[in-house]
Amino acid sequence: MARTFIGTFHPARIVFGAGTLAQTATEAARLGMTRPLVLSTPFQRADADRLAHQIGAAGVFAGAAMHTPTDVTAQAMAAYADCGADGVIALGGGSTIGLGKAIAYRNDAPQLVIATTYAGSEVTPILGQTENGVKTTVRAASILPETVIYDPELTVGLPVAMSVTSALNAMAHAVEGVYAQDKNPVASMMAVEGVRALRDALPGIVANPADLGSRSDALYGSWLCGTVLGAVGMALHHKLCHTLGGSFDLPHAETHSVMLPHTAAYNARAAQADMQPLADLFGGEIGTGLWDFARSLGAPMTLRDLGLEAADLDRAADLAAQNPYWNPQPVERGAIRDLLQRAWEGAPPVTPN
Repeated sequence: MARTFIGTFHPARIVFGAGTLAQTATEAARLGMTRPLVLSTPFQRADADRLAHQIGAAGVFAGAAMHTPTDVTAQAMAAYADCGADGVIALGGGSTIGLGKAIAYRNDAPQLVIATTYAGSEVTPILGQTENGVKTTVRAASILPETVIYDPELTVGLPVAMSVTSALNAMAHAVEGVYAQDKNPVASMMAVEGVRALRDALPGIVANPADLGSRSDALYGSWLCGTVLGAVGMALHHKLCHTLGGSFDLPHAETHSVMLPHTAAYNARAAQADMQPLADLFGGEIGTGLWDFARSLGAPMTLRDLGLEAADLDRAADLAAQNPYWNPQPVERGAIRDLLQRAWEGAPPVTPN
C-alpha cells in the first residue's frame, strides 16, 4: 500500500552515555551560555548547587514544581533577570524540564537539559503549564531544548518506585503516538522500539536499581518515546492526565501509570492495526497486558491511592469530555466516566464495544 505522511522530527542535540555529565560546561558554552541559571526541584537542590559551582553558573533556582505552575515560573523569571543569566540548565525530571521550557517560551533563552528521570519531555516543543487549577499545553519552537545530556549514572539513585512510574509515563507517549491523527511510520517504529526497551529494562531496575545497563536502556527508551511525543499529536490519555493533574493536583507520572492501561484498552479496538505491534510486546492484549506489567513492577494501580476522591469522578469526566483531543475511539462522557471508575477502583481495564 502506498504511504502518504508528513513528519517533523526535532533537531535537539543528544549527548548520551555514562559520564557525560562532565560535558555540561562544554555543551553550555556551545550554546553561547556564559552565565547559565541552573534549575532544579527543592529535592535536588544539593545536586544543582554542586553543578553550578563546578561550571561557574550565575545562580540556582530550586523551586521547580509539578505541572509547571505559572506563579513559580514568574519567580524563576525574576531570578533569571536578577542574576543576569543568559541561558538555563535544567537538572532533573519533568517538573524541572517544564520550568526551563516555560522560561524559554517567555524569553527565548537557550536550554540545556540534564535528564535524571525517564520523563521524555526534554525532546519535545510542548509546554504544559497550570494556572488557576487548569492545565493547558502550547507548542512553540522556543520551547524545545537545544541540547540534552543523558547520563545513566545520574539515574542509578532514582528510587525504584519513581523509576517505574516515570518509565510508564514515557511509554504513554509512545502508545498514543502509534494511533495519533498525524501518525507516521517513522514515529511508530520509534514508539515500538522505545516501549520494547522500557519493557525490557524495568524488571532489571526493579531487581537491581544499580544495574547501569538497565538504566542506560531505560534512558534510551525514554528518549525514543519522548521524541514520538514531540513528533505527533496526543489523544485521550493525555487529555485525561492533564485534567487529573491540573484540576485535581494528582502526581504526574503516577497518574500516567494508573491511566495508561485503561486508555490503551479504550482505543484498542478502534486502533487495532496501529496498536498490534505494541500489543504483541505484552502478550497480545494491550490494555490487560500493560495492566499486568505495571502490577508486576509494583506500580500504583488506583486513582484512589493517588488522592482522587470518589466525589471528584463526575467532575473529572465532565472536564475530560469538554473540548476533547482527537481520539480514534469517540470520546463519550459516559464511557469516560466508566473508565475513570475502573481506574479509581483498580479494576482491570476493559475495551468498549
